[in-house]
Amino acid sequence: MEVKSRHHLRGDEIDEIVAAIEDGLGVAVEGDTFEDVELADSDRRIVLVDGEPYVAFFDDEPFLTVNGAQAFTPERNVVTVDAGAISFVSDGADVMRPGIVEADASIAEGDLVAVAEETHGKVLAVGRALVDGDAMAGDGGKVVESLHHVGDDLFEFSV
Repeated sequence: MEVKSRHHLRGDEIDEIVAAIEDGLGVAVEGDTFEDVELADSDRRIVLVDGEPYVAFFDDEPFLTVNGAQAFTPERNVVTVDAGAISFVSDGADVMRPGIVEADASIAEGDLVAVAEETHGKVLAVGRALVDGDAMAGDGGKVVESLHHVGDDLFEFSV
């Protein structure tokens, strides 16, 4: 991922991003500097918070990256998976019902979600809910489409 350009965001742009993340995840992203990064080889938009890639846009929606969710622990829109799902989710697999231990009941189909492991609560991936939160646990079927995960280009991104 090669940086094409980067510039500091205006206060109103920062406020919009912070408010959207707080509405979705229940956590306030804090930092002294917020920089918008345009990539040469991708149309993905990344926001550096104090130099770290803590926010990315998924279909024009700002959301914490895996790194961002490890720095600012999400309180809402979290799907928790068991130990057996960790290696699959960490490799970018979509989340299947049998691996889910818990899902925030307020999640609606189409929402962005953070996928965390149950033992330590570490976020492993960011995805898009394919069903409502109260319908995620069960016996079979895909319930979260993976969009970003531990070890992918966005996770490894640095400036």
